[in-house]
Amino acid sequence: MAIIETITLDVADTKAAGNFYATAFGLDSQVRLRASEAPTTGFRGFALALTVSQPATVNGFIDAAVAAGATTLKPAAKSLWGYGGVVQTPDGSIWKIATSAKKDTGPATRQIDDMVLLVGVEDVAATKRFYVERGFTVAKSFGSRYVEFATGPVKFALYRRRALAKEVGVAPEGSGSHRLAIGTAAEPFTDPDGFAWDVTESLAPAV
Repeated sequence: MAIIETITLDVADTKAAGNFYATAFGLDSQVRLRASEAPTTGFRGFALALTVSQPATVNGFIDAAVAAGATTLKPAAKSLWGYGGVVQTPDGSIWKIATSAKKDTGPATRQIDDMVLLVGVEDVAATKRFYVERGFTVAKSFGSRYVEFATGPVKFALYRRRALAKEVGVAPEGSGSHRLAIGTAAEPFTDPDGFAWDVTESLAPAV
């Protein structure tokens, strides 16, 4: 089974980014940083999501991120599926913090239940076939709109690019580097939309 062990973000300043992720989200082992000035414009085609237990915890993470320098793309609010909001970090990556709960059941915590890599692709069905042919196991699938794979510590899901951009509150246009590498123990490869999977050991140290 394919496993995502880490996510590596290309950033201009690894020290500043490391301080942000430690302060805002308390992330260390699953997020790595690599110094890069690779050209990129607009939407990079992906977002990262943190799933938590209740609205108070969502608010706590978003407030901490904004205090550490993030920009709010979507204020935290209730929706049909639960409660959540979206921020863009100082390094330019987009993070969604959400819960399926609509009411608090206790004090806010810093507990993260799941981390999910959301990737926007041009053709969900074709990209799904690409991953299935590489041995990935489908956990959830909603036709050509959304596919989620069982990938261990970090979950992995496909959206239509425009749908994901709308979900996180940005325009879908963008070009250049994704500024992202997906860490795995398997053989490295690049998918049809240019997302690179690299051997974990070859990536930068953890934050």
